[in-house]
Amino acid sequence: MATRTPGSKPRMVPYKRPRLPEALAGERARQFREDMATRRSVRMFSDAPVPRRLIEEAILTGASAPSGAHQQPWTFVAVSDPRIKRRIRTAAEEEERRSYEGGRMPEEWRAALAALGTDWPKPFLESAPWLVVLFEQVHGWFPDGSVRKHYYARESVGIACGLFITAIHRMGLVTLTHTPSPMRFLTEILGRPRNERPFVLLPVGYPADDCVVPDLQRKPLADVAVFIEP
Repeated sequence: MATRTPGSKPRMVPYKRPRLPEALAGERARQFREDMATRRSVRMFSDAPVPRRLIEEAILTGASAPSGAHQQPWTFVAVSDPRIKRRIRTAAEEEERRSYEGGRMPEEWRAALAALGTDWPKPFLESAPWLVVLFEQVHGWFPDGSVRKHYYARESVGIACGLFITAIHRMGLVTLTHTPSPMRFLTEILGRPRNERPFVLLPVGYPADDCVVPDLQRKPLADVAVFIEP
C-alpha cells in the first residue's frame, strides 16, 4: 500500500558519506571486485540448512535497491517447505522439457546452453534449502483501492535481484538465476496477486561437497567499458 498521497513530497534529511582517501577507496574496490569475481552460478547444492535470518538479510539488501519514483515494486517469496519446492520443481521441469525437447527453444540457444551442461531436469529446485522467487509488482494500490502505476518496475526489480545475489555471495552462500519460461505457474503455486509477475527464481544454499562449475573467463575491462574524457 502507498504511504503517501499522489504528488506529496517526502521529508528531506541531510545525507553525507565519508570521502575516503584514493588509496583506501581503491583498495576496498579491489577487494570487493576480487571477491565478486569468485561468484559462480551453482546447480549442485548441499542440503545443509540455511538459517532464515540469512535469507532475511539478503532480501533486505535486495530491497535497498533504487527504484523508479521510490515505489519499491518487488516482492520476495522465500520457500523452504519441501512440498512446495516439489510442486515448483515438477512445474518448472515440465516447462523446461517443453522448451528443450518440444521445439520452443531455438537450436542456437540450445547449443549455447549445452556448452554449460544444462538440460531440462532441475534437481536443485528440491536440493537447495531455499527457493526465493522475486516478483515484479506491475502496479501497486492506493489506500482507496485504485491502481497506482509503477514506473521502471522491471529495471528496478533487476537491480534488486543483483543486490540480492551479491548479498548471498558475501555470506558464503550460492545461488542461480533460473528463469523457466513461461513462469505463470509460480504465481499460481505461491498464491500471488494479479498485479505481480514472476521475474526470477533463485535457489539458495551452500554448494555441495562435490560441486563443480564451468571454468569461465569474464571479459576484460577493454571489452565492457568505454571512457569519454576531456
